[in-house]
Amino acid sequence: MIISTFLGNNGKKYELTRHNLPWMMLTYLSFYHSLRWSEKFKGEYSKFGNPELLILKPRIFMNNSGESVVSAMSFFKLKPADLLVIHDDLELPFGTVQLKKGGGAGGHNGLRSIIRQTGSSDFFRFRLGISRPPAGRDVSSWVLSRFSSDEEAILPDYLRKAAELYEQVLAGGLKPEAKIKLFEPRD
Repeated sequence: MIISTFLGNNGKKYELTRHNLPWMMLTYLSFYHSLRWSEKFKGEYSKFGNPELLILKPRIFMNNSGESVVSAMSFFKLKPADLLVIHDDLELPFGTVQLKKGGGAGGHNGLRSIIRQTGSSDFFRFRLGISRPPAGRDVSSWVLSRFSSDEEAILPDYLRKAAELYEQVLAGGLKPEAKIKLFEPRD
């Protein structure tokens, strides 16, 4: 079993922010509408497919995501090598996706919480690029802001292509790949 954890912040005011890009992508999965959700592990989860995939959506603040992840991993007797975390990443340009295994938190509080709670950084990450903030802009306010109008114009295509890539990764097994640029930023 693989556990795919889609990070985001709970609450209407965060719904369309950069930090919630993984939750937005989740709705673009080809099997999303067939998922049956249950509440547990400080979030929502659903099982899908064969081999079985556990999809977890922590419903607590990003900074505490590890609590939800560890609870689900303990219940299903999973180890960090069985974990795939889908998260926003400001080190990647908007429109870029990368599958990576291991590494640090890179300033991402959700990853930091998962690393702290699991005691390991040896898990897969499906990184969704949101770009760095413009000079002088605070990182916290950046990740909690909405996308620009230019970004919003291509956001549905970005999410669709990222979801397709995620499904291809699952179908082919988890193997770290190079960064894939899905879209070039507009000038």
